[in-house]
Amino acid sequence: MPAPKNTFKQALAEGKRQIGCWLCFAEASTAEIMGSCGFDWLVIDGEHAPNDIRSIRDQLMALANSTSHPVVRLPVGETWMIKQVLDAGAQSILVPIVESAAQARELVRACHYPPKGVRGVGATAARATGFGTVSDYIQTADQEICLLVQVENRAGIAALDEILEVEGIDGVFIGPADLSTDLGFQGNSAHPEVRAVIADALHRIKAAGKAPGILGTTEEATQSYADMGAQFLAVGLDVMILARNARELATHWKAK
Repeated sequence: MPAPKNTFKQALAEGKRQIGCWLCFAEASTAEIMGSCGFDWLVIDGEHAPNDIRSIRDQLMALANSTSHPVVRLPVGETWMIKQVLDAGAQSILVPIVESAAQARELVRACHYPPKGVRGVGATAARATGFGTVSDYIQTADQEICLLVQVENRAGIAALDEILEVEGIDGVFIGPADLSTDLGFQGNSAHPEVRAVIADALHRIKAAGKAPGILGTTEEATQSYADMGAQFLAVGLDVMILARNARELATHWKAK
């Protein structure tokens, strides 16, 4: 039995737009709810949300029967962290703050078994292999891993063309908040200069045959990114969705 087919990776390769959302609660119950909402992909955020390997595993379990594909964002691109989340059953990962082709190549190596990479061969007792029931996992896993890298500062933008030449990178995600701050606009991702950099980056990513991705947190920003050609497009965060709707509900009824 081979590793499960990564339908998200396949959709990106086919050029299909994938609409996603961020999971920031670090709770399996909210991940399960979000998994019932119809998004194509959901990010389990290990960078800014209070996640550890156990909560990431629990959310992967909660999404196991969902049609929404889980993407795990790591805190940093460390080989040991990549190994842990892959063994926990993730097939798609998002790595923040990628600034060079050399760094991107090391991430590719971390996602692959020897001789192509350096991933530790210990998944037989892990969730990734169904605890040993996926008999051909080690022989077939590499081709089903989807590696997305985040470019979100001036160094990353400067190295973007070289990063795009790295074989094994499936997509490049532009981080608008970090990028705008590093460009001197303190989180103002709507600034015309920032939007111009984002538009150019998304165009270059697509032209290189990789999938361009980004997160929008307002209707205007999300539509702008869609018009720029973002392919894997996140349209919100679960915490913001709850907070916004709860505040509107409270305001509405307290005004009665």
